[in-house]
Amino acid sequence: MAYFHEVFMIILFYGLFLPTWVVGKQQVPCYFIFGDSLVDNGNNNHLVTLAKAIYLPHGIDFSSGPTGRFCNGRTFADFTAENLGFTSYIPPFASPNGSDILLGLNYASAAAGIRNETGFHLGDRITFDQQLKNHEMTVSSIGDILGGADSASTYLKKCLYHVGFGSNDYLNNYFIPSMYETSNMFTVEEFTKVLIQQYRSQILALYNYGARKVALSGLGPIGCTPYELSRHSSNDLCVEYIDSAVKLFNHNLKLLVDEFNNDTRLQDARFIYLNFYDMSMEVIRQPTSLGLRVVDSACCGTGLNNGAVSCLPFELPCSNRDEYFFWDAYHSTEAANNIASRRAYLALNPSDVYPFDIYHLVQL
Repeated sequence: MAYFHEVFMIILFYGLFLPTWVVGKQQVPCYFIFGDSLVDNGNNNHLVTLAKAIYLPHGIDFSSGPTGRFCNGRTFADFTAENLGFTSYIPPFASPNGSDILLGLNYASAAAGIRNETGFHLGDRITFDQQLKNHEMTVSSIGDILGGADSASTYLKKCLYHVGFGSNDYLNNYFIPSMYETSNMFTVEEFTKVLIQQYRSQILALYNYGARKVALSGLGPIGCTPYELSRHSSNDLCVEYIDSAVKLFNHNLKLLVDEFNNDTRLQDARFIYLNFYDMSMEVIRQPTSLGLRVVDSACCGTGLNNGAVSCLPFELPCSNRDEYFFWDAYHSTEAANNIASRRAYLALNPSDVYPFDIYHLVQL
């Protein structure tokens, strides 16, 4: 009975307090997305890289089939667009968009990181620095459409910017000592400090391009992914030394949010932190409370925990995808993305976001 009561309360909560996105009113004029494979929706499709998802079973539950999304269906960014009242998903920068750029663009690229060398062993990727350059071009084009830089600046101040990097800097950089020198150059604490310093500069560059409402994603529990469980042959839910690094990064990112919000030079901007780590761990520890069942194995993949080899082209995935937390060796399912997006949009627990959620950010 406790389970059904908790599910009922969650449904009641969202039914009572999410009227804006239910009726579909668009709350911001545009939504810009920067990040990695967690929100990439096609920017890697034409790159020379192993990090691609333009084949089935990726997209098996998505309305358009395989699009480049590393998921069976919708990503966090897709659900956020729905929550914000957009009637269509934000297109990738790589697609010709014309005046549609006024609604926003998705610049995310699988394998990308804060550091430019991150992910190089997988092939081409669009680093955060390059994503910022792409956005600079977009801002110039918006100025052309709206009649000048001042008009573009006024317009962009009302938009939502979602930024999520750092996972690959650990997963596809620091913790692969055979490929990268960073673990020989830095302790985990030193590497995290260097990452945050570079991230600070990059986010300030985004501010200089007009961003004023910025949601920064904390890292999820990388050590709990099927890939890491398989790699370490772990019987535990998570690999602790990896998640210790993740928690250190998240702690410093939250401090960075405070720094930005208290900086008098940035008084016209607001930054929030999305606590994906704690949200994810809550589901991993008590999956049935939110309708999931399998949290230690991928829906699509092979080997231990289905994480030794990620989802191969035309591989047959699990049939009960709405019960899985992980879609493949690294990425979450549509079901898990839906949970995270709702809680980031309108916090279920005070710890879900800091200092407030996306719903209240876009009202400012």
